[in-house]
Amino acid sequence: MRAQLFGTCLVDSFFPEVGEATVKLLRRFGVTVTFPKGQTCCGQPAYNVGYQAEARSVAGHFLSVFRGEDPIVTPSGSCAAMVKHHYPALFRDDPKMRAAAEQAAGRVFELSQFLVQVLRAHEKGFPGKGKVTYHSSCHLTRALGVLEEPLILLQSLRGAEFVPLPDAALCCGFGGMFMAKLPEISCALAEEKADSIVATGADTVTGCDAGCLMNISDAMKKRGSPVRVAHLASLLAEGI
Repeated sequence: MRAQLFGTCLVDSFFPEVGEATVKLLRRFGVTVTFPKGQTCCGQPAYNVGYQAEARSVAGHFLSVFRGEDPIVTPSGSCAAMVKHHYPALFRDDPKMRAAAEQAAGRVFELSQFLVQVLRAHEKGFPGKGKVTYHSSCHLTRALGVLEEPLILLQSLRGAEFVPLPDAALCCGFGGMFMAKLPEISCALAEEKADSIVATGADTVTGCDAGCLMNISDAMKKRGSPVRVAHLASLLAEGI
């Protein structure tokens, strides 16, 4: 099986180890990974603040780069939701581009989706350690509809204890441009999330979106918490 990796802006700029872990995981389960050159942003930042024309331009570039029939796998529920649900609407008045958008939408997967639904990776399980809790990001759950796959993978960890996070789906405050425009509210939400994480007694908190993990990590560092913040890809790849 072959798959195309969409790295995302945040992974490329701040968390390259997450991209490396994603490749490691996919290869572990027999996937030949390609990294299409020229890939940039999915266009979500522009789309979220109402710049439709600019978002359409970036989306068109994405579609020109990610051609073919292979699945597109990304370690981001947010970016996957953008491609799957918003690309077709962006090109509603352009039949040719809309067809290309719908084709890409049909083959894009967030990483945990692909690991569980396609590769059945949880059936083999992963080595783990310590206590792990999980933050359920807004776009992953509400926009993409991925609820169970990360939990299935975490519960397959051998040697680790999974502890549920109270109000796991409560926003961490990142919210894309929301974080930049309303930093006081963003930080307050991150502090609430940090309180919940610490209360679980977990050694590690994980999630599927780099933006959320960035906000949570900042909140943890401010209070000097020893709790590790790690993307699900990095956590799963550690033991293989």
